[in-house]
Amino acid sequence: MRWFCVIPVLSVVLLLPGCGTGSKKSDKPETVGPLGGGTGGGTPARVYGPNSFGGTPVKQGGNISPEAQKKALEGYNPDDNVWTNPDDPDAEIPELDGLFSAPKQKGPWGDSETEALRESKRTGKPLLIWFTDSQNSTASNLLRDKLFSTPDFEKWASENTVRLVVDQNVTSKTLADLDAKKIHVRNLKKKYKASGYPSLHLLAPSGEVIGIYKSYRPGQEDFIWGQLKQGVSVAKESQKSWRASLEKKGYRDWSNDSGKVIFAKLAAYHEGQMILVEPDGQRVRTHEKSLSAGDRVWIQDEKRKRGIN
Repeated sequence: MRWFCVIPVLSVVLLLPGCGTGSKKSDKPETVGPLGGGTGGGTPARVYGPNSFGGTPVKQGGNISPEAQKKALEGYNPDDNVWTNPDDPDAEIPELDGLFSAPKQKGPWGDSETEALRESKRTGKPLLIWFTDSQNSTASNLLRDKLFSTPDFEKWASENTVRLVVDQNVTSKTLADLDAKKIHVRNLKKKYKASGYPSLHLLAPSGEVIGIYKSYRPGQEDFIWGQLKQGVSVAKESQKSWRASLEKKGYRDWSNDSGKVIFAKLAAYHEGQMILVEPDGQRVRTHEKSLSAGDRVWIQDEKRKRGIN
């Protein structure tokens, strides 16, 4: 597909689619933020004011580069809506149908931060990051066996979170790849200020750090799970305000006939061909014929407002 000649549009935008406890004497694991924090009554600390518990707080828009965030969250101006005509092919932009049909990750815990952050934004589910050392951390392995591997937790986590595991124990067939993986893990630990194992970090879809939970001792499974449930509730409230701020900038849900949904705004449109941009700057292209009947009706209504055939 070829795009060119940006044509200004009229006033209203067309929106298209054991390790971590050390010498601690307390029987409770170390928690920061809403995971164990608060001022009493079981209310998360995050409810009472801005984050003050460390971690890596992220502004609305997520853990993305400043350039991508600026591009995705630029101020909304009705005159910024563009229509384009064919010019140069943009093969780097993936097709929306391909995105919808992409194979899911193997296992419940993904290992790609980029994909996990994007999936969190696409689904609106908080991101749960588990820093572990499967080879040397007895506490991490106990937490896995006593909680993460149970059917009840698996069902809850699948419905309410996107999961990412960062394992200090990396393997590879080549030394070069092994070194690269070690550096990647080290960078993620530094980015999220993760120390000790296990360390759980809960992020809202916007990228905002909701809470951090460190260490584990046998018998604390229900306590940890309860704190994660509480943190997820806080993250969902944070998601509402983040989403509302993006909707004012032209973002909305787009879906196909199978019910798959993407939250994005229009970057370009011409004769049914569309380019959409997600909040993290990821662009996808599609044709309005691939969208749901409701989206196609909405597009036609917006075109009529502008006198576009």
